[in-house]
Amino acid sequence: MKKLSLLIAVLMIPSLIHAQELLPPDTSLQDAVDHYIDAEQATGNIKSAEQVDDYVLIRRTMLDLVGRIPTIAEVQAYVADEDPEKRVKLVDRLMAQPEFTEQLAYDLNNILAPAGKADLEAYLADALAANKGWDTMFADMIYGNYDEEMPKQAMQFVNLRINDIDNLTNATSALFFGVNISCAKCHDHPLVSEWTQAHFYGMKSFFNRSFSNGDFVAERAYGEIKYATTSGEQLDARLMFLTGSVIEEPEPVVLDDEAKKKEKADFEQLKKDKKPAPAPEFSRRAQLIEIALRENDREYFSKNIVNRMWHRIFGFGLVMPLDQMHPENPPSHPDLIDWLARDTYTNGYNIPRLIRGMVLSNTYSQSSRYDGEKRPAKFWFASASVKPLSPRQYAAALAIAARNPSHWEDENEAESRIRNEVNAHRGWANKFAVPNEEFQVSVDEALLFSNDNAFKDKIRVANDRLAGELAKLETNEALVQRAIQAVYSRLASAEEIEAISAYLEARSDRREDAISQIVWALMTSSELRFNH
Repeated sequence: MKKLSLLIAVLMIPSLIHAQELLPPDTSLQDAVDHYIDAEQATGNIKSAEQVDDYVLIRRTMLDLVGRIPTIAEVQAYVADEDPEKRVKLVDRLMAQPEFTEQLAYDLNNILAPAGKADLEAYLADALAANKGWDTMFADMIYGNYDEEMPKQAMQFVNLRINDIDNLTNATSALFFGVNISCAKCHDHPLVSEWTQAHFYGMKSFFNRSFSNGDFVAERAYGEIKYATTSGEQLDARLMFLTGSVIEEPEPVVLDDEAKKKEKADFEQLKKDKKPAPAPEFSRRAQLIEIALRENDREYFSKNIVNRMWHRIFGFGLVMPLDQMHPENPPSHPDLIDWLARDTYTNGYNIPRLIRGMVLSNTYSQSSRYDGEKRPAKFWFASASVKPLSPRQYAAALAIAARNPSHWEDENEAESRIRNEVNAHRGWANKFAVPNEEFQVSVDEALLFSNDNAFKDKIRVANDRLAGELAKLETNEALVQRAIQAVYSRLASAEEIEAISAYLEARSDRREDAISQIVWALMTSSELRFNH
């Protein structure tokens, strides 16, 4: 049944006529996004969802850019602001905060090292703060520079996988170029004619001379790969990139047994001394960086980062699955991904610039609710996707929502207080799973909220807690409004006021317990758990 659904989805993908010319390079990124999305929807007579109100927009934007929900004061200020440029100013203000680079580094780290690697995340945050392009970060992660602390940490991408070169080959191909090439290891890809064993072993050749040498990745000046075809023929692997381009190498270094013995001893001494080995004059890893970024071969690199950032912001990629970027699986909007890729490499692979244009588009600010008869398939991007919060976003949301809202109202202290509160709850992120495409709230998460004493402390009636402030309000309506605004970043509906007020009235003899239960219900609800 699942295969049938997938086939139907593939057949429904809009048939696009690839334009001869893209929009001019000086088109704003947000205008280009809306142009191509609107144009494609017109071909299928697809109607877009309505634009969201200010309450939803500030919450969505802050979660995506700085990884937390807004405070009541922030929401009220944004809604009351009549400046027609307030959305642009909000985005620019958020992107100027250190939390923006921290959240982006965290998300990139979850892509590159799903098990989490603090050194790599620290490098990514430092690189983003220093305005490094994605091409430079890629070079640091693949080749490294042990003379500098941060590029040294970047090598954790390779270090995590160096003892399994097949894994390193496929991870590099999938995560930096959008191509899962593992199916071509034992035979030519059965469904994609472009992926052959020569491609897999060509990509593997960029890493086959590299190895772990203590705390460092070292590389020899020799070492070749041979592989067997399905017919049993033995072939020498060439240094081949995914595009089919081949790098011609100098004559390989040949060492006799005595020279190899000395080389081994030298590497062992460097390991003991905790020093990096000098790179060979011809580094295969360095060649991968050069060929992946050159003009005729950079398409995979530039389109992959566009697709992954598009997926991060919109919840669904222009190419899905994310690691199947090949001619047999075309993008839903080829002109759009071409335009964004061109814009990205001509602007120094500036990821923040790419994200800014996406979140300022009308496509981004569409409602996740769709009022038509049938919601269009995700690849039309006719409505916003509902996205589960990452562990760090959810931890921050719980921290902000649980606090007495008056704690954030001092304009001079609010920024530092918010940062301190969020940082103090970073450990909570370890309690939640990194969401995937098939995300469901886990049993462990549900049990956590029912039994964890630290969480119970968050919902108790106390002066520094939301529940404590609610208990001091004189009317049920005021209580409900304050609770909904603190947790959901919006006004309460008439139905919510009526239902929660009735709950309180029925428990007037144990009002504090009832208030704690209301806070518990709001904080464990799907509305807080998702970015919508």
